[in-house]
This record gives sequence, C-alpha cells and structure tokens, in this order.
Amino acid sequence: MSSIMNQWTDELRYAPYSSWTSAHLENLTSIIAQSSWRFKYHIQPQTGLLNDPNGFSYFNNQWHLFYQAFPFGSVHGLKSWAHLTSSDLIHWDYEGIALYPDSEYDSHGVYSGSALPIDNQLCLFYTGNVRDQTWQRFAYQNIAWLNSLGAITKESTPFLPIDPNYSSHFRDPMVFPYQEGLVLLIGASDLNGQGKIVVYFSKDRNVHNFHQLGELTFTDQELGYMVECPNLVFIDGQPVLLFCPQGLSPSVKSYQNIYPNMYTLAETFDLENLSLVQAGPFENLDEGFDVYATQAFNAPDGRALAVSWIGLPEITYPSDVEGWANGLSLVKELTIHNGKLFQYPVSETEMLRQSATTLSNGCHFLSTASFELEVDIPKNEIAFIRLLANETGSKGLLITIDTIHGKITLDRTFAGQPFAEKYGTIRETKIRKNKSVQLTIFVDCSVAEIYVNKGEKTMTGRFFPDKAQQYLHLSKTAKAVFMSWKIRIIRNDGEF
Repeated sequence: MSSIMNQWTDELRYAPYSSWTSAHLENLTSIIAQSSWRFKYHIQPQTGLLNDPNGFSYFNNQWHLFYQAFPFGSVHGLKSWAHLTSSDLIHWDYEGIALYPDSEYDSHGVYSGSALPIDNQLCLFYTGNVRDQTWQRFAYQNIAWLNSLGAITKESTPFLPIDPNYSSHFRDPMVFPYQEGLVLLIGASDLNGQGKIVVYFSKDRNVHNFHQLGELTFTDQELGYMVECPNLVFIDGQPVLLFCPQGLSPSVKSYQNIYPNMYTLAETFDLENLSLVQAGPFENLDEGFDVYATQAFNAPDGRALAVSWIGLPEITYPSDVEGWANGLSLVKELTIHNGKLFQYPVSETEMLRQSATTLSNGCHFLSTASFELEVDIPKNEIAFIRLLANETGSKGLLITIDTIHGKITLDRTFAGQPFAEKYGTIRETKIRKNKSVQLTIFVDCSVAEIYVNKGEKTMTGRFFPDKAQQYLHLSKTAKAVFMSWKIRIIRNDGEF
C-alpha cells in the first residue's frame, strides 16, 4: 500500500485545488480501493472527506443532492460542493464538483446551504467562508445558478449584507417557499455567544429582495453557543424544525454525542410573529452515534425527505488513514404518527432487495457485509443481535433489545477497530415496556442504520470490523429475515 499524507498544515488544508496533482488523487484512489470498509449502497466520497449534505432538491426531472467535500484527504480542508443526481433517490450519478472555493466571497470554503428551483433554474444558496491575513473569519451568503444543461454560474456579490449583530458564525442558509414568498433561515451565534436562528423573508420570491424579520422563537431555553443547519419542513401542514444546537445544555435535552442533531414539532408556523406556535420539547433525531447536519425539504411529490451526514465534527475515524471519511444516510421520508416524528427509508429503497432468507436463532456465516435485516422481538424478552461478528460472538456490533425494561442498547465496544472512545461506546434509547418490537437494520460494511418499529426511533453508527468478522449472531428473536441487496454503483461522470 502506498502512503498517504498525514501531516496536514493549514497551508496544505487551504491550498488551491489547482495545486493538487492528478498523481496525488490517483495514489489516494488506489489506497481507498483496497479498503474493506467501503460502502456498497451508501453515498461516500470517492476520495477525501464528505460532510454536510446540501442543496437537496428536485429540478429538471431529477433529484439533486450536494455535499461538502475535500477531495484531497480525510481532513476538514478547503471545502467545495460535490454534486449527485438521481432519478429514483437510490441510484446516483456523480456529476463532479459543482461549487469550487474560487471567488472573493468563498475563498476559504464553500459551506453549507440549500437549493430551490426558481425561474427554470436551480438556485443554490450557500455560505462562503473567507479568512483575512490574520486568519479572522468572515461569512458571506452567496448564490449560484444551475441551469437545465448543468452549467453553474455564481453571482459576483453576496445576496445578504453582513449583519453586525452576529458573529462570523452565521451560516447554512435554508430557503423554502411560503405563502407567496420565500422564507430564509440562517443558523447563527450572536455577539453574546448565544445560538440563534435568524429569519428573512422575500414577499415576491425574488431572491434579491430578502429582508430580515428577526429571530425565530420556539423555546425559552438557551440554544447553546451556535445553531447549525436549521431546516423547517411541513408534514400535513404541521411544522417540523430540524437543527443542530452546538453546546446545548444537557439539562434542556440529554444527548450523548459531541454535538446534537435535534428536532421539535409545533402546531403552526407564525411568520408575522416569528414563532413556532406550541413547539414541543427537543428530541434527538437519532439515538445512535454518528448522525449530524440532517437536511430535509418538502419535495414536489408531497413527501418530506431527509438525508443525514453519517459522521461528526472533531471525530477521527479508522478509515481516515485510508484517505477517505464519512458518508450519507439512506434517503428517509419524515412522517408524523400520534404526535411523534417517524423516519424511514423511502419506499424506493425496496428495489435494492435481491433475495430473502428466514434465519433461526444462532450463528450464521455471511456471504456479504451489505444487507438488510428485519427482526421481530417478542414481548417480555431480552434479545441480542451481533452484526458483523466473529464466529464466537466475542466481537461485533451488539444490539440488545430489552422489552421487559423498555430499552434498546447499541454497543460498539467490541465491534472492531476502536475509536472515539472518550465519547462513549454505548448508546441507549427507550421503548415501550412489555411490547413486541420490530427492527429494520441496514448494514453496509462499516455503517448500520437501525429503525425501530418502522421509524419510531432511529439509531445509526459507524463501526469498523476486522476481516474475520463475517458472522451474524441472533439470540431470543421471534423471527429474522435476511435480505441481500443489489450493489449500487455511483457512476462517475466528472472529475475534480
């Protein structure tokens, strides 16, 4: 195996894309090709780092999805937007880099944002990260246009002025149509270091007519020191706010990860008073390890769709040494049942099913590390599932379903290569006591997405099994159905 770069200075992280050689990318590609942890049906970077999903939208009879990327290594360097398109939310074409950090107002990174079809083009809203000679940060809110032929044009100046009432942590523009106009949400930190969501409005759907209304009210609790990635979607008219309150006090809502990804359900959205009326308590969007920066939008087909970054800032993953990092979740549909938010992979996901086998309790050799597993657990029982385990069951990702005491535990202590242990290796979520439970589990080499009772709860986690971990252990389950999946290939039609 060739070596990869492991000494990353700021100079290297922020070097222009043009300074990187094709030989560097070819070497990186050859190393990555040898990885046993690469996904078969989840989105992942071809090389380097992937983080926030961006610009999730439908335009020109295609689904569009972008993500923040640094193609040259598994570090947070000079960010761009990579671009994917799909006809079915499952099979994706890689279209190359869409937005480069190459202008005055995004010189140090193309940061997160959203997209919306306007006037027969897809309007891309994003934050441009800029640093001066003293390394002071400036954040600019920018626009680019994608036409029906795939050509992208950046506007030469930001579409919003810098607001002196907020720090340089002012980013992630999320735009959605509302009434006859457009609403814009920005995640922010004010001058007192308090997290806020700032609201703008354009009454005529002209993206150059946004004016600031103020700050969104939906709680009397402090929101930590910064709010990232605000998204407001509507499910049967009911507003759902997704957001990432960095530094949120655990007394407001307990969370176990370094940064939380949360949501709140409200009765109505009152634009005039900048309020989510009767907003409920904060809830964790995922009860596992590695979900952050979820982006959601109301699709033209009536569904509320979401996709999450499977990864977290400031975490080092074992795949980093191979020159790649992180992935995206399956596309999920958001629904509300009995006042609860449900998340479940879109129905199109079923087209990946290839064959189904009913499994008994015990040890099973796996011919593939990418599969779907449906497991029924009876009431008044404690069941165990070990995913990608060794033959004895001493290693593997352990799921414990305790229907007696009403809890599910996800344990990656002995799942393979250790990492991020200081943030804990166990996650737990509550379920109803003395009730049967169904789990739908999507395993893909080094990631597991676990859906409880068709999306009532979710638990997602990365884990990095050794090559000998080729078994599945089941104990005290009522029924388990193993489904092999067709391998999805993300076609590469573009180059860096």
